[in-house]
Amino acid sequence: MTHDTDPNRVGTPVEPAETDQISQPQEAVAPEAETHAEPSSAAEGRLQELEQEAAEFKEKWLRAEADNQNLRTRAKRDVEDARQYAVQKFARDVVEAAENLRRALASLPAHQEGEDSVLTKMREGIESTERSFISILERHGIKCEDAQGKTFDANLHQAMAEQPSAEHAPGTVMQAWTPTWTLHGRLLKPAMVVVAKAPE
Repeated sequence: MTHDTDPNRVGTPVEPAETDQISQPQEAVAPEAETHAEPSSAAEGRLQELEQEAAEFKEKWLRAEADNQNLRTRAKRDVEDARQYAVQKFARDVVEAAENLRRALASLPAHQEGEDSVLTKMREGIESTERSFISILERHGIKCEDAQGKTFDANLHQAMAEQPSAEHAPGTVMQAWTPTWTLHGRLLKPAMVVVAKAPE
């Protein structure tokens, strides 16, 4: 009974046991925290690398997509140009026929009262043919424009001569031997013109 109630013998073995149990986990925890810190830092570095690579790939993709869009637009424009202007040489030859009709009309004498009916019918026939022909050309994008009275434009007119004139401002087309022909707005054949210049 005396051994069970003696406070000196009960307290002495308990205190060291509790101290040992507390200190052991503390010593074990510190190294474990250090080992977790190193992988976390490496993971963050790797994540930054991946984000940078993703940004670079995105930039390359956007640039490639823009290049592809430009290529598609250019190809579409080239196809459209080829469709519209593939007949340019043929159209240039066709307008020669239209100009020949105009020359045929210009070669006939002016209409007069009591003229021969054959001459009248010939003139009317050529005029009707010319109107029909010009209408067909316009439906296919070929248009003519009379240059007479307009300011000389080197992009549309070809000056065959210059003449002094007090009636026309310098640089004005006094006379147009042929009209300006265009195909879908592009110059097909320039007008052959005489340009006014200041009197000497």
